[in-house]
Amino acid sequence: MSIQQTDVLYTAVATAESGRDGRVATDDGRLDVVVNPPEEMGGSGSGTNPEQLFAAGYSACFQGALGVVARQEKADLSGSTVTAKVGIGKNTDGFGLIVEISATLPNLAPATARALLEKAHQVCPYSKATRGNISVTLA
Repeated sequence: MSIQQTDVLYTAVATAESGRDGRVATDDGRLDVVVNPPEEMGGSGSGTNPEQLFAAGYSACFQGALGVVARQEKADLSGSTVTAKVGIGKNTDGFGLIVEISATLPNLAPATARALLEKAHQVCPYSKATRGNISVTLA
């Protein structure tokens, strides 16, 4: 379900110069990075790249969603981490992305941890945005 403009609480604004081989910065100056294609894609690999930025955002968002569902379930997330692996590769119409989300939940039984990951995947805004568009697996 999409939201309406009147429901927006915050809007991030970023501007790229020279695409995948240039610079990207936010309007507030908090993020200002050089972007370069990775060596695996023929680039210099000297800067970050859009896939790393997406992985960083997705992992942070997913950890937040995990916190929401853990509080509802009264589950202990202390010491937990979430890792997002974002792959890019050729597909039938150019390039596409694939994502793997994994979490370390040291204070939870495996079945409880898996259930929380599944619930977080249902409420995470990044998961909602990618659903049906990008293959996302939970590891």
